Amino acid sequence: MLSAQHLREEETQESSPTVGLLTTVPRNVVQSIRAFRVTELQAEATRMEQHFLYAHCAHAQTRQQVLSAIAESFFIPKNFAKNYDALSDCLTNVFHKAGEQPGFLVVLEQLPNTQKFDKEARENLLDVFRDAADFWGEKKIPFRVFFSFQ
Repeated sequence: MLSAQHLREEETQESSPTVGLLTTVPRNVVQSIRAFRVTELQAEATRMEQHFLYAHCAHAQTRQQVLSAIAESFFIPKNFAKNYDALSDCLTNVFHKAGEQPGFLVVLEQLPNTQKFDKEARENLLDVFRDAADFWGEKKIPFRVFFSFQ
């Protein structure tokens, strides 16, 4: 359980207008990477002492390949890459049961735009991350996801 002082320090660290790359980004969000650079996001995650999870998915062509790329990149067991429900369980319940979490900054780079991983498949994947952001938001833990498409 987080102490009141720890929560105040965390809020100050994240909401100070003079510090930080993500001052205008909500604490729990899934959004396009836009003008952010991956190296800057990684540095910001380090500064905020949050987990940085990065997956480069350019080589993937199918849903299964995308899920496998995410599992491999995030160093999670392959059984969590079988489907969206398993990935969702890992991003929420499994991480939560692992102990106190400082926050997450996730980058999904170059999600494919192929016949076997079309707009609907991309939206379904992003919904998994939106649900995870909501889950962590209820626990007052930052969970920011940035993505890009090919």
